[in-house]
Order: sequence, then C-alpha cells, then structure tokens
Amino acid sequence: MKSFEYAAPKTLKEATALLSDTWGKTEVLAGGTDLVTSLKQRVTRPARVVSLRNIKELKGIKAGRGGLAIGATTTLAELVDNKDARKNFPSLVAAVEGIGSPQILSVGTVGGDLCQRPRCWYFRNGHGVLGRQGDTSLVREGDNRYHAIFGNDGPALFVSPSSLGPALVALGAQMTLTGPGAKTRTLAAAEFFRAPKSENERETALKPNEILTEIFVPSKGLKNATYEVRHRHGFDWPYVTATVAFVMKGGAVSDARVVLGHVAPVPWNVAGAAGALNNSAVSETAAARCGEAAAEGAKPLSGNAYKVQMVKAAVKRAVLAAVAA
Repeated sequence: MKSFEYAAPKTLKEATALLSDTWGKTEVLAGGTDLVTSLKQRVTRPARVVSLRNIKELKGIKAGRGGLAIGATTTLAELVDNKDARKNFPSLVAAVEGIGSPQILSVGTVGGDLCQRPRCWYFRNGHGVLGRQGDTSLVREGDNRYHAIFGNDGPALFVSPSSLGPALVALGAQMTLTGPGAKTRTLAAAEFFRAPKSENERETALKPNEILTEIFVPSKGLKNATYEVRHRHGFDWPYVTATVAFVMKGGAVSDARVVLGHVAPVPWNVAGAAGALNNSAVSETAAARCGEAAAEGAKPLSGNAYKVQMVKAAVKRAVLAAVAA
C-alpha cells in the first residue's frame, strides 16, 4: 500500500480538523475491515488516515430519548448483544447476525458498515465507482450478476453493501454527522445514502471533512424483521435482503415500510409494496401480494434477472417473520 500519515485524535474536534475538504486526501479509520483492504488494493491512496479508536464519545449504546442511540464506533457484536436492540429491533439484529463472521462482528463497527465502499469488482479493480472504461460501462457490457436491478437508470450500477442500511431506513433512523468545529447536522437514514453521478462523488451524504458520529433509532412499537437470501452463511454479501416494519392495529397493518438491500445503489424503499400491505391482515396471501408488488419496476441487467424472484420471496418471508416476532 502507499505510505500515509497516521493520526489518532482523542476528540471529535481534533479528528475533523485533521480531515481534508477533498475526497481521497484523507480517510477515516474505524474498525478497518473495509479501509485496510481498500488501502492494500490501492482503491484509495490517502496522505493521512485518521483513526477514531481513541474518541470515547463515539462508543456505546444508550437507551432513552424515545429510542436507541448507537455510537458510530460501537462494534457489530455489541449491537447484537444489546438487550434493547434484540427486543425492539430484531430487523437490525438479524441483519448483523447474517454477516456470520465472529472476527468481523468483533472488530467491524456500525458506522463502518454504513460507510463502506461498494463491493463491485470493477470498482475494486481500479475502474472507478461507476465501473467505466472511457465511455463504456463495464458493468452493462460485462459480468453484472450481483449488480443493481432497481435505481440503475443512471451511471451507478453497484449495490449498496451496507447490512444495516435497509433496516435503519425502514425503522426511520436518524444519522448525526459532525464536521469542522464539531458542528453537527442530522439526516434521515433514507437521505444518508446516495447514488453518485460522477467519480468525484461518494455513496453517502457525508462531506470529506465530516464523520458519522451517532445513529438514533426511534422506538415506535413497529413489528419489524429482515430476511436475507445468501449463497451461504458466512462472510458473503447477500444476493437480496428485505426489511419490513409496520404497526399492527386491530389485526390490520398500517404505516408499513418495505426496504430492499443489495438490489440498488442505495437501500431501496418500495412504496408500492408498503401500500399493498397496508390495511390488510397479515396472511400468506397478503405477504405474497406484498412481495409481488416489491418486484414491480425492476430493470434487470443482462446477468441478474434471478434477483427479481428473490425479491418476491425475501419480502414475503420478512412480512411473515415480522408478524410472528
């Protein structure tokens, strides 16, 4: 890897002061499960790496304020073991447990999962986040079996790699971002993820000199569940995931949310599927109808049409799992 300066500040103010306002000149290090690989592959070649290891205020999980506040450097293992998360947010816990690697769970962080770069093999082999060579889209012309079937009208064809993203969007989570001078701003989880339109953009709303510091998940009494379709259990990324969240009132569903993962450059909120579920009792038929609605509008590439059926199955099973919890 290219040599770089390593900084380990003890406060957020110090950390943000060490970050550049231009992407690529500096990088933030949390657990390192993605960044270290990116450094070795020379996907990124920063002059400085800023570690968050010594910033205590970024660690831990706190219940209160009507929900759960999760520090960005809280490990995935800590999230899985948290009793409030297991009780109120089984969709989050299931998403983390799907990762399946004890090593990753013990080191990887919540913030790191949300900020990791795409796993697209064209990107990882030096062809940029849009996977292009000159004017040619290598993704459209080449092997695209794991790429997007939604949101792929633009140049970004990778799928968002975050395990937690779809669940946090479905649960209505809020993200706190901290910039220079420890100034903060808050975004809805759905606004945090973005599909870049050029190589100069990244996949989140973070600015180059900002750090994701906290994730707040409100407790609204939602039934919620995540269902993943994987090739095998372990540290493989899923083919498709589905998270559903809804209120059960008088035996009928209301305020439903259906969010897909690994099918688009961002967690994919499917309003049509939510509408198909609202005002109905949960049954095999209703869950199947929701799954069918979730797959509407898919635009598979040449090698990933198989994902359409997986979307239908994953949504149906997530709905049934949520009402059974």
